Amino acid sequence: MNRALAALTVAAYVTLVAGVTEAHRPVASLVLGAVYAIIATVGFGWVARKDRRGISLAYAGGQLHLGFAVFVTSGATVGAVLLLLILVSQSVLLLPLPWALVVVATVPFVHLGMAWRDGLREGLGTLAAAAFAAVLTHLIVQERKAREQLRVYALQVERLAAAQERNRVARDIHDSLGHSLTVVQMQVKAARAVLSKDPARADAVLAKAQKQAEEALAAVRRSVSSLRDPRPAVPLPEALRALAEEASAAGVPTSLDVSGTTRSLATAAEESLYRAAQEGLTNVRKHARATRAMLLLDYTGVAAVRLEVRDDGVGIAAVDSGFGLLGVRERAAQAGGRVSIESAVGRGSTLCVEVPG
Repeated sequence: MNRALAALTVAAYVTLVAGVTEAHRPVASLVLGAVYAIIATVGFGWVARKDRRGISLAYAGGQLHLGFAVFVTSGATVGAVLLLLILVSQSVLLLPLPWALVVVATVPFVHLGMAWRDGLREGLGTLAAAAFAAVLTHLIVQERKAREQLRVYALQVERLAAAQERNRVARDIHDSLGHSLTVVQMQVKAARAVLSKDPARADAVLAKAQKQAEEALAAVRRSVSSLRDPRPAVPLPEALRALAEEASAAGVPTSLDVSGTTRSLATAAEESLYRAAQEGLTNVRKHARATRAMLLLDYTGVAAVRLEVRDDGVGIAAVDSGFGLLGVRERAAQAGGRVSIESAVGRGSTLCVEVPG
C-alpha cells in the first residue's frame, strides 16, 4: 500500500509539473510540490513506522497546509488536487477514522478563493473525490486485516487438525496394538500355568499367542505406512465374535448375543462399537478379575444400535479411567453417540455405547 501511494505521489507531481508549465505559473509551486512529494513518500514511511498519534496528526496537518499552498500557487491545477487526495488516503492509514474524516471535510476548502458558484461546484467535486479516496482506502485496509485474520485462523485450524490427528493415531495404537499385546500377555500367562501339567494345551495357547503377536506386528506396519489401522472389513457381528473368541482363549469365557435384524451402519458408528468392545474386553481381562464376560449387540432400536460389554468381576475396579475409556468416548462422540458405565462393587460392570443407525 505504501509503495502504491508513493507511485501515485510521483505521478501526481508529474501532472503538477505539466499543469504549471502549460499555465506558466510561478516556479515556487514546483518547489513546494517537490517538498510535498518528498514528505509524502519518505516522510510518510517514517511516520507510519513510528505509529504515534501525535506525530501522525502533525504530519497530516503539515501536509494539509503545504498542499493548500501548492494548490494556490499552481493556480488550482489537477496535479495539486491529486496530491491532496493522496493525503486523504494516507490520513485513513495513519489516523483514527474521525480524524481522517476531518481531513476529508477540510480538503474542499481549497476552493474558498473562487467565486461562490464556482467554488461550490468545485468544492463539491473535490469533496466527492476525497470521500471516494477515503472509502476506497478504508476498504483496502479492512480487506488486508481480513486476510491477516484468515491467515491466523488457517494456522489455528492447521494446529487443531494436527492435534486431532495425533489423538487419532494415539487412539488407534492404543486400541489395536494395546489390545493385541494384552491378549498375548494373557495367553502366555495361561500357557505358563498349564505348561507342566498339560504341555499340549500349553503349546496350543502359545500358538495362538504367536498368531496374535504376528497380527499385532502387521497392525504396526500398517499404522507406520498409513497412520491408520481400520477395523477388518467384515460384518460387525462377525468381528465381535472374533473378539469374544480371543477373550475366551485368553482365559475369560466370553459370549456374544445379537438382538434384532442386523443392518449396515456408518463407518464411524461401526468403528466406534468395535473399538468399544475391544477396549471393554481388554479392561475385563486386565482389571475385572471376572469369571465370564458377555457382548450384547442390540439392533432392536429404531434409530440407534447399542453395544454392551458386561462382566461379573469386582465392579468399580473394572472401570478404566485412563486413555482407553477416553478413546471410547471420543469415538462415540464423533459418530454422534454416547457412552455410559454402570458398576457396583462386587457385582460387575457394564459398558454401554449407543450410536445412531
